[in-house]
Amino acid sequence: MTIVRPTPTFLVLLLFLAACSLPRGAALQSEVTKAADAEDAPFAVYPVTRTTVDDFQRWPRTVLYHNWLAEPRGLASPVISAGDRIDMVIWDNSENSLLLSEGQKLVEMNNIQVGNGGTVFIPYLDKVHIAGLTPDGARGLIQRKMGEILPSAQVQLVYTAGARSSVSLVGGVSAPGTFPLPDRNVSVLNLISLGGGVSPTMRNPQVKLMRGGKTYRVSLEQLYSDAALDTVLRGGDKVIVEQDDRYFQALGATGEEDLIYFSKDQISALEAVSIVGGITDTRADPKGVLVLRVYDPSHIDPDASHGPQRTDVVFVIDLTTADGLFSAKRFEIQHKDVVLVTESPVTKAQTIFGLIGSAFGLARQAQVVSN
Repeated sequence: MTIVRPTPTFLVLLLFLAACSLPRGAALQSEVTKAADAEDAPFAVYPVTRTTVDDFQRWPRTVLYHNWLAEPRGLASPVISAGDRIDMVIWDNSENSLLLSEGQKLVEMNNIQVGNGGTVFIPYLDKVHIAGLTPDGARGLIQRKMGEILPSAQVQLVYTAGARSSVSLVGGVSAPGTFPLPDRNVSVLNLISLGGGVSPTMRNPQVKLMRGGKTYRVSLEQLYSDAALDTVLRGGDKVIVEQDDRYFQALGATGEEDLIYFSKDQISALEAVSIVGGITDTRADPKGVLVLRVYDPSHIDPDASHGPQRTDVVFVIDLTTADGLFSAKRFEIQHKDVVLVTESPVTKAQTIFGLIGSAFGLARQAQVVSN
């Protein structure tokens, strides 16, 4: 029987054919961006350079995340509103007092609730409007009115905040609850302190303020760093402290392929690459770091002067030049971005040459066996 042994040339041909479908860990840059040259391309490709990065930063954000408001400081005293309660003590030394029985020196009126119209009912005075006044102002008004019928009367008033003059700290602290506003200068940080503070293990804590059907949001880090953002609370406000839920996805020839949550307010493309363990030296193409992003259709700008030309966008970053490195340091990653480090075409060639070398080695061994 004659055994036909493959020649080295035949083995090399087989290896070249097999190399066309060699397994890889990531796509090549050309494979991802090649469709962008067509007129009806489904996405747009933009190189990130020092001349373009500032324009990209001015484009609409995919998610409006920080839309905080600053509330100015108020007076030190609280203001009475509907739902609050007052306790009164009226002192009167006059004879034949309308309010006091014989031998009495005072009368107590406790737990009087301020009605929806902002008034309280007081005997002989009927309804007195006290909403919008400070407790001291309400006491003075009631005493003046009482003095018209009881000249020697003295009024003492104690104020208790109701639901509309309280704020709720819903979660994210060690002791959540409802807190009355002792004055008009209780700020968000004051309230968080009353609730026992935020756990140091919480990832980039975000503060949400719910007011009047709207939700405002800012990071705790920003509140600490800028006193002007420490807004003053109003009755009925709800405050929630929660972890930052923004993330980006890392794929390709990186040290880690996973969903990466934001550990701080802003993360640059260069920081994102570092966070995922850098690029793999033996596989990655440092000229082909891609950031894939999806914009809202309302953000599309045909001229690309104030927004992207397509909803799907690929930003290309070259980390082999100083221009690319500085641009990557200024390019901000946004929520749900995909950071893809593409495969180097050299890796494929090296694999093929390695297989060729192995094939020649096998061929030589086969030749020795045949002899």
